[in-house]
Amino acid sequence: MKKKSSISLGPGASSLILIFVVLAMTVLGMLSLMNSRNDIRLSERSVQVAEAIYGLNVQAEEKRAELEALLSQKRESAQTDEAYLENVANALPEEITMEGDVLSWSESDGFRTLSCALKIDPLSEGGRTRWVKYRLVAETEDEWEEEW
Repeated sequence: MKKKSSISLGPGASSLILIFVVLAMTVLGMLSLMNSRNDIRLSERSVQVAEAIYGLNVQAEEKRAELEALLSQKRESAQTDEAYLENVANALPEEITMEGDVLSWSESDGFRTLSCALKIDPLSEGGRTRWVKYRLVAETEDEWEEEW
């Protein structure tokens, strides 16, 4: 007859397993906490960037509204497209440039620049504007590192 062998764990084995489980749970808890903190920081940064971009969009749309009002005034007194464009060019603010029938300017917050351009339709089409350029450019990562 074969003799059965039994493995006997002493009283310290259960304590070692308990210590290992507690250590593993502590490490997992710390990793989870670090991950949550990083997620919060990333979310806050995303909110800041979104607010800044929407702020630039608002500025650009407000500038377009001002230009539409100016165009409306000049449209009433102009008889030809050339006279209309000349009247508009003479009344533009300094920050807006005009090349032919395209008005250009940029909005910036220091880290991002929104380049804008509007095309002025001919008087026969109503003399309104439409976007031909609306491009957001962000600065390099060096500026981001300074913020952190």
